[in-house]
Amino acid sequence: MRQDIVLQSGPGEPGGPYLRSGQVAEQAGVNPQTLRYYERRGLIAEPARSPGGHRAYPPETVTLLTVIKAAQRLGFTLEEVAELLDTGRRGHPTPDLRERAQAKIAEVEAKIADLTTIRTALKQVVSAGCDSLTHCTCPDCPLPFADLAEGNRAPHTPAQQSRESRLL
Repeated sequence: MRQDIVLQSGPGEPGGPYLRSGQVAEQAGVNPQTLRYYERRGLIAEPARSPGGHRAYPPETVTLLTVIKAAQRLGFTLEEVAELLDTGRRGHPTPDLRERAQAKIAEVEAKIADLTTIRTALKQVVSAGCDSLTHCTCPDCPLPFADLAEGNRAPHTPAQQSRESRLL
């Protein structure tokens, strides 16, 4: 059941329906503590208070929280989100979002390359039938860790040398 808070408006103050912390949190899909944290970080404005002392958020706060969470899902940190919001609040179009999005794309592509390398190495481990990181008994172990664990610096077979160079 929705219980909007209506604040008394004085001269120059907007009146109208406001939402309590729990309502905002539920509608935005966040924890109520997240609201307070975002307030402290300056991501959302500190809300007005109802006559009973309850936090009274304007309905737009739900939209702002949704935008913040979407930006986080795209890989932006809260600090980056705060900077982007600040830039947007100034009302002047800037290439900042576009530049940051391009940088995020480069980060994602680097992570994908790293994960592809890891997947390839894991497939080699499974195919070879490796049974230990340090004392593998498979005949053609692709893991460079076994030799390193024994104190050897270089892989002991040409196949291991080849696989290790591909992993690096």
